[in-house]
Amino acid sequence: MRVELENLTKQWGDVVGAEQITLDIQDGEFVAFLGPSGCGKTTTLLMVAGIYKPTAGTIRFDGRLVNQVPPKDRNIGMVFQSYALYPHMTVFQNISYPLKLKKVPKGEIQKRAQRVADMMGIGQLMDRKPAQLSGGQQQRVALGRALVKEPSLLLFDEPLSNLDARLRLSMRSEIKRLQIELGITSIYVTHDQVEAMTMADRIAVMKDGKLQAFAPPEELYDQPRTLFIAGFVGNPPMNLAEVEVVSGNGNFYARRPGLEVVIPAGRSQEAARRGKVVMGIRPEDMTVVADSVGDDPIVAGEVYVVEPLGRDILVDVQVGDTHFHVLTDPPLGLNIGDQVKLKFDTQKVQFFDLATEHSLLWS
Repeated sequence: MRVELENLTKQWGDVVGAEQITLDIQDGEFVAFLGPSGCGKTTTLLMVAGIYKPTAGTIRFDGRLVNQVPPKDRNIGMVFQSYALYPHMTVFQNISYPLKLKKVPKGEIQKRAQRVADMMGIGQLMDRKPAQLSGGQQQRVALGRALVKEPSLLLFDEPLSNLDARLRLSMRSEIKRLQIELGITSIYVTHDQVEAMTMADRIAVMKDGKLQAFAPPEELYDQPRTLFIAGFVGNPPMNLAEVEVVSGNGNFYARRPGLEVVIPAGRSQEAARRGKVVMGIRPEDMTVVADSVGDDPIVAGEVYVVEPLGRDILVDVQVGDTHFHVLTDPPLGLNIGDQVKLKFDTQKVQFFDLATEHSLLWS
């Protein structure tokens, strides 16, 4: 199913939940709505579901206007954060309930419910009630209930938030695998950028009810269009610092107290016209070099904190009055207070306008 949203807006008096959201979601695509709490992602999802009526704008399924179509007639399946299972019903009764409402013959209900349960790996749990299941099993029941209707559109509202980290990882893989196998158009609401980056074909980044960008994960990561996207997408987040970009001796320099970095002309010319801008660089695009190595320094700094992460080490280096987080490979043998040098991969540096917060590299 192709889903088209045009200038979709939802207001409650003076409160704006979503403002002029325009998206074109292709048939079979997995799209994530990503943003912090209160950004409008769930509001937009509930308008697509028909639970909220739009204040303005249109929703089309395969070209058909569905603004006034009730939820039960939209052929959607929905999975909630709270699972929303009926506690007095068995797994079989929970999964098959949508078919019962549609008055599907009993034999067909049995067959379809068992097939979906087997697909979800819970076929042997059909006689249990929700209280007898683990969180992951309950989530599989909720997903099975959504799938048994054979919907044209799957909607997920932060379905993994209540699971532990290891179970979230396995359920991410399961949901993505099922979505690809079944080819169902899916919209997935999350505040977790790792979920969005690993699962979605494209991500709609939202802030304060407005759409910031709609692009594939790698484009959002490598070519952030706004300061918000740069800071929100990526873990650890991008380092951001206000600098002045100037030219001299045939070079361009990004400067602030304690910092001077030579930037390639192709990335710095527009920034130099603005003077003061925000510079961004990701932690993995920097290298920590101990003073004793003797390489020519790019930037001198002092180790503020060292955070072992297992495979990597996150080092917080204080440079002048600002801090840069750097991802390095262990073992590095750094301690708080050590004097170090930072090398920048200047081909990965980003610049943003101070006033508009829009990228100066990507339109």
